[in-house]
Amino acid sequence: MKVLSIQSAVAYGHVGNSAAVFPLQRIGVDVLPVYTVNFSNHTGYGVWRGPLISPEDVRAVITGIEERGVLPEIDVVLSGYQGGEGIADVVLDAVARVKAANPDAVYACDPVMGNAVSGCFVAPAIPVLLRDRVVPAADIITPNQFELGFLTGTEPGDLDSTLVSADLAREMGPSTVLVTSVLQPEAPDGTIEMLAVTDDGAWIVQTPRIPMKANGSGDVTAALFTAHLQQTGDAALALSRAASSVFDLLQTTHDSGERELKLVEAQRFYADPRMQFEVRRVR
Repeated sequence: MKVLSIQSAVAYGHVGNSAAVFPLQRIGVDVLPVYTVNFSNHTGYGVWRGPLISPEDVRAVITGIEERGVLPEIDVVLSGYQGGEGIADVVLDAVARVKAANPDAVYACDPVMGNAVSGCFVAPAIPVLLRDRVVPAADIITPNQFELGFLTGTEPGDLDSTLVSADLAREMGPSTVLVTSVLQPEAPDGTIEMLAVTDDGAWIVQTPRIPMKANGSGDVTAALFTAHLQQTGDAALALSRAASSVFDLLQTTHDSGERELKLVEAQRFYADPRMQFEVRRVR
């Protein structure tokens, strides 16, 4: 499998491509990373250095890849945080080019815009752009509950309302919706859930909630779920594998007492996930 991953990159820490590429490689996926920024560290520190790469330069890199005759081999285009409006045009153009070269290829979009605690943390135009142009072009989307609500104009707060919102999102274009960080009143304290919804049904998995903020964990989740789904065609299995790997990554990071993901130290959990959490069919 080959993945064209158009995301940010940082020298210190793990977000964007700096989070997604290694776990994918560790499970045997060939990744072509294209960077949208090249920062010293993620912006959560409040201070960072390095360039925001212009849409023209990002497009040039993709054109160079196309000139090598690689696009027919691309199985997945993956995108995450979009720092500016111009990157969306480049991503959508790349998706169109890849699908023209390989009609079986899919586009997986992590529509990053914010969360229930912080609200939106992207430029005001980005959520609207994601909703109106990017998400309708995607085959797979991986929003959190807050992002799902914005995309669909709803307020999902329990399993039933989240399923309704996921169905509305699927009506926009994507066939598969992975809802990360699902919170619902019925869930036991200290737990968190992920929900996968496809044409074949819906499945939920519950894990302990690790008390830490982990920048980049969503990027790892989107990458692993997408890869497992494409490799197996089984959304429940993809959900189980991704949830298991990401939980162990977060647990390893929490145990270290450090802020940045222990991406390398947890590598065995990508290649050989422990599958310690039960996936339950809810529809």
